[in-house]
Amino acid sequence: MAGMVISGGRVVDPASGMDAIADVALMDGRIVAVGTGLGGAERVIDATGLVVAPGFIDLHAHGQSVPADRMQAFDGCTTVLDLEAGVLPVGAWYKRQEKAGRVLNYGAATNWAFARIGSMTGSNEESSLEAFGRAMRDRRWMDNIASEPEVDGILERIARGLDEGGIGVGILNAYAPGAGVQELTAVCQLAAGRNVPTFTHVAYMSRIDPESAAEAYIRLIGYAGATGCHMHICHFNSSSKTDIERCAAIVSKAIEQGLPITLEAYPYGTGSTVMAAAFFADPQFIERNGMGYDSIQRVTDGHRFRDRAEVLAAQAEEPSSLVLWHVLDVDTNAHHRDLLDMAVLFPGGAIASDAMPWSMPDGSSYTGDAWPLPAEATSHPRSAGCFTRFMRHWVRERQTVSLMEGVAKCSLIPAQILEKSTPAMAAKGRLQPGADADVLVFDYEALTDKAEFTAMNRPAEGVRHLIVSGHPLIADGVLDEAARPGKPVRRPHG
Repeated sequence: MAGMVISGGRVVDPASGMDAIADVALMDGRIVAVGTGLGGAERVIDATGLVVAPGFIDLHAHGQSVPADRMQAFDGCTTVLDLEAGVLPVGAWYKRQEKAGRVLNYGAATNWAFARIGSMTGSNEESSLEAFGRAMRDRRWMDNIASEPEVDGILERIARGLDEGGIGVGILNAYAPGAGVQELTAVCQLAAGRNVPTFTHVAYMSRIDPESAAEAYIRLIGYAGATGCHMHICHFNSSSKTDIERCAAIVSKAIEQGLPITLEAYPYGTGSTVMAAAFFADPQFIERNGMGYDSIQRVTDGHRFRDRAEVLAAQAEEPSSLVLWHVLDVDTNAHHRDLLDMAVLFPGGAIASDAMPWSMPDGSSYTGDAWPLPAEATSHPRSAGCFTRFMRHWVRERQTVSLMEGVAKCSLIPAQILEKSTPAMAAKGRLQPGADADVLVFDYEALTDKAEFTAMNRPAEGVRHLIVSGHPLIADGVLDEAARPGKPVRRPHG
């Protein structure tokens, strides 16, 4: 007898191609059988009329806390990883998560930016959003080419993080655009030698040369070709801005030629970052981005900036405050909608949220235990509704891809991006015997995001059951607030 049987649902498993009414049996944190008539169990979940799918895997989740996990659980996620930024030191971060307890499975890459901060400024503060903002007051790590001894220090810190189980190397190149090609080549050579991916926020995002998004992708393609490193492109949509069509053609050709390049996108035209981001200070911000300073909006109070002087003042006073960056007007501009489609529907691309931490009015990150979240807690709507928005708008309403393809972009494809370097991922993103019991059961017709820019902390709707590591986290649409079933996802380490 299995511990749990999910009975009579429409089982959608992209790995096997199965799309049929069946049962899924779980025992001791694993899937033990998929088929019909699997018999009794200690607990039976009636999934009649519901879709049963692998839990969604988010490769790009910065929240990494209990409140962030809970919001992403209602978005269908069972595993949330911080790979674009990553953490440093890696071992201490995993220990802290385990001690605190996590709602979803979790993991992180090694943080190149904090390796740079430590080597070039002498500050060895542990990585966090607040520490990142403080570090931006000393621009050496952002603007300067690293000396040979500094490069050695950067590589040593990254290597230590990989030794401690980091899932590759997070390269926030856009926040340190001064980094040289020799340094980044050495970082990619290190990653290739360890058989781990890099996860890159490309250095440039402008629509015009020099330092255009196209130039940044040409560099990234060069690193892949010159070092053999698996280069993963983060938030392809927001890094390519309004030049997605050109950038998609460049990246597609590189992949077609066999280079180890993967990418992700999120289904929004608006991005989010910290106030101190270097690209906001560009004297040619308007010309290079094709938009005004009013495209930058502070999260906590909705304020839109007027000019460069106001932006520079805010960068000095509140460097770690979160802001929205309204880039693509997908509500009224048909061309912008087409551009977002090119990123979101990129063949073989994953959906990933870039979920941000939840902020309180004073700018601090909310990490408390209240559920629902406090009314004043804010973030980007993608922190609450990325995957459900994609499934609703692109899969159900517009039918741009099939349900099978949509589920794959949210589960199997993210797992496949990581499984060669992180063996634990080979057991995720699948509904097959031996796979981890991370299972999503949802009402396809009701599945929808609810978060908006005027109401960011509304949980998504339509997730009826969510099983994390064999534990029922959401049952009949209700969260088990005491549950902490999340387990670490980590590369083998000493």
